[in-house]
Amino acid sequence: MAHLTQEGRSLVASIAARHGLSEAAVEHMLYAVAAGHGTQAQFNCPELGGMGQWSLGGMTMVGDMFNNGLKARVDALCSELSGIVRDHAIFGAPTSSQTQSQGGNSGTPGVSLYVQPAGNGWPSELGQPASVGTQNDMRYAWFPQARRLAIDVAGTMTVYDTGDHQISGFGQAQSGGQSLSFNSQYGLIDVSQLRVVEGAALPVADPVAEPPQQRWEPTPAPAQNPAPSAPPAAEPMSDDQIFSRIERLAGLFEKGILTQTEYETKKAELLARL
Repeated sequence: MAHLTQEGRSLVASIAARHGLSEAAVEHMLYAVAAGHGTQAQFNCPELGGMGQWSLGGMTMVGDMFNNGLKARVDALCSELSGIVRDHAIFGAPTSSQTQSQGGNSGTPGVSLYVQPAGNGWPSELGQPASVGTQNDMRYAWFPQARRLAIDVAGTMTVYDTGDHQISGFGQAQSGGQSLSFNSQYGLIDVSQLRVVEGAALPVADPVAEPPQQRWEPTPAPAQNPAPSAPPAAEPMSDDQIFSRIERLAGLFEKGILTQTEYETKKAELLARL
């Protein structure tokens, strides 16, 4: 992790006094905003309600989801820190292996947060990556032309199909560990929601392959008493998606679209999936 320069520490002390927070809390939020390239942040700060998420000009989420005063406080702090990250050289040389590079966004003036890793090692058929980075023993690269995300963990590479996602930034998922998440036009997405590309890095169609011959088969008679099918399993959702859905339910309840009972029932179902 990169350490703060003397100027950075002076700015943290000034901001902490102005916002009524500890310097440790402001420094935590500063690193979170810097990791999101000044436009977003994922954080877990007890002084600001615990786990939350912020996006510049967008939605702010906090643990106490109906505390609008706390949301405004987080937004004001992160917006100020975004300007600090953009306009000041506040980080010294990095002290760990974590690196991050975001294609055309790596040239932010006045800030040099991370070091580009040496070497390549990505499948040549994927082309040139638009974004690469590393977190400890995990490294990743996004190839927008091929619509692929390659992740190499300790020498084992997995390739994912990113579909039409336009990725704007990566970060470690709030669940911890080696889980990776990214932001796109659809919001915060966990990599586990993407389809793994089996076998080859790129799908290859065989232009000379003939379609299989179709053969008529008799239609089997329906069973007399077919067993009822099991209900479909609930779609997996990240914590951020669950909090976002609860906020939307709260909005529907406030508008009178949902009854108190409907809102409480659905909220309990979502909270049980955390």
